[in-house]
Amino acid sequence: MVKPVADGKGFKLGLFSANCSSGLAVTRVPERWSGSWEDNLRLAELADEVGIDFLLPIARWIGYGGETNFHEGVLDPTALAAALLARTRRITVFATVHTAFNHPVVVAKQLATADLVGQGRAGINVVAGWNEPEYRALGATLPTDHDARYALAQEWWDVIHRIWTEPGRFDHEGRFFRLEGVEGMPKPYDGPLPVLNAGSSAQGRDWAARNADVAFTVVGGPEDGAGIVTGIADRARQGYDRRVGTFTLGHVVCRPTRAEAQDYLRHYAEDNADWAAVENLMRLQGLHAQSFTPEMLETFRHRFAAGHGSCPLVGTPDEVADRIAAFHAAGFAGMTLSFVDYVGELGYFAQEVLPRLEARGVRVPV
Repeated sequence: MVKPVADGKGFKLGLFSANCSSGLAVTRVPERWSGSWEDNLRLAELADEVGIDFLLPIARWIGYGGETNFHEGVLDPTALAAALLARTRRITVFATVHTAFNHPVVVAKQLATADLVGQGRAGINVVAGWNEPEYRALGATLPTDHDARYALAQEWWDVIHRIWTEPGRFDHEGRFFRLEGVEGMPKPYDGPLPVLNAGSSAQGRDWAARNADVAFTVVGGPEDGAGIVTGIADRARQGYDRRVGTFTLGHVVCRPTRAEAQDYLRHYAEDNADWAAVENLMRLQGLHAQSFTPEMLETFRHRFAAGHGSCPLVGTPDEVADRIAAFHAAGFAGMTLSFVDYVGELGYFAQEVLPRLEARGVRVPV
């Protein structure tokens, strides 16, 4: 069964990283996002009401240092997904799960339960790992070889998919897991959960082409993103006879005038950026991930402060709608959004930008 978040009908919009203190904005401004349970519940209920398609919380165990210790406080995404699914009616909620730290039999049970709570609205975001200090914090070793990380992720996912789709018990003898008498009941609400894979390396994009419903990848903008979308789609079709959509990520500053939007962007992402945390984040991305090339890391320094390296969606409602429409025209199936203050800014975005996207045929009215 194709789930609404991956059905290809209209450009999907989600909220990213709201379970983390500061969201994606590496800033010192006092109004930065708290990431608390209370604020996440308020945000989920508002997003559900205004027609946002999905929530995508991330998994994080230690902060990035700096004055704010960016991402110091992070709610567990699986527990949060189950809680928010119980308090919403329409929206899809993903759980981000790192393959290196979570046993597949346990994950299969957790997310089947969350999916039953949400009556088919849970999703899984599979991450093969990149943040070496977190591996050390958990007493693990990060494989330097991307092939090894994704070989583990493949076997991990194969086990989960079997649990969700096969009746009775089975044994599994693999490179990473030796399992005897595995069974999993109850199953998810109406078939396996939609799969999102956050990876921008060649191996990550190939894993998504083989397994995911949606690839989630960093791009410079719609101009270079069009080729990436085509490449992932071609790989999925030619290599695996599958259809895969592509999402990317953006940060929003939407105001009645362009000057107001630019002034606020400068205020939080330049004058009040937590530059020490930005440097730590960029160093980790450059050393341990392949999501960004060295050239992108240098060019995107300001983007890291403004939105963790995501694409800027800055300006008036018309300008923000234009930019989102450009991603749609480039072939993207959707994108995530972040705000400095998600609840404080989402209402204006929903009131002013969503109707413009619907009028242009980019979005399907909810």
